[in-house]
Amino acid sequence: MDGSALEELDERIAGCRACPRLVAWREEVARTRRAAFADWTYWGRPVPGFGPPDASLLILGLAPAAHGGNRTGRMFTGDRSGDVLYAALHEVGLASQARAERIGDGLELYGVRITSPVHCAPPANKPTPGERDTCRPWLVRELTLLRPSLRAVVVLGAFGWQAALPAFTAAGWTVPRPRPPFAHGAHVRLHRAEGGEPPGSREDLGGGAGVPGDGSLALHGCFHVSQRNTFTGRLTPAMLREVLRTAATSAGLPTTPPTG
Repeated sequence: MDGSALEELDERIAGCRACPRLVAWREEVARTRRAAFADWTYWGRPVPGFGPPDASLLILGLAPAAHGGNRTGRMFTGDRSGDVLYAALHEVGLASQARAERIGDGLELYGVRITSPVHCAPPANKPTPGERDTCRPWLVRELTLLRPSLRAVVVLGAFGWQAALPAFTAAGWTVPRPRPPFAHGAHVRLHRAEGGEPPGSREDLGGGAGVPGDGSLALHGCFHVSQRNTFTGRLTPAMLREVLRTAATSAGLPTTPPTG
């Protein structure tokens, strides 16, 4: 696709002031700063997606962290959740390095784009349903622009899953009814809605599913890379790598083989 359309979208997202509570919070955090980052000039705006415009795999989170993406201006950059995510992406061969510290640090994603259903850092990391719905048109537009190349999506957590399903419908895919519930390791195939293609149906995509040429989308569920999940062992690095490898296979992306 023409990357200029996605760049324009990113610029529009970064200028959004639609949700008063989120605007007030993100700007207050940027003014007061955390002591450890007192010498930083915080981004303090909505954080756009990160990754190439022809990505075949999309990773969908929740919202930027107050002192992570809201500080650095890049998704999952500068916080421990990002440390876990990028380390896993690097280990499976989808990122150029394991660390994400700031814009311009040399990090590149290979065939992967990262975004979120809410682009502003929310108080207590909890956007409201209204804020989620207000932000949805941005996600729909991003999905629409990525449609020519997009083949798989990893959704991190139940909030992102619930936010994504109506966005997929609006962007031209058919979501099964009843809507599939979130679960770690969940696999759902979404078919294109137009052209008389078959309705969306659940199926086990497995690790060798290949890449269908019908414009369908492989949806994968994964526990969020939050500290709550990673510190307690609910989500381990091995679990995350397994989901990423499976999703990369669905997207037709090469990965490095597991070690050990």
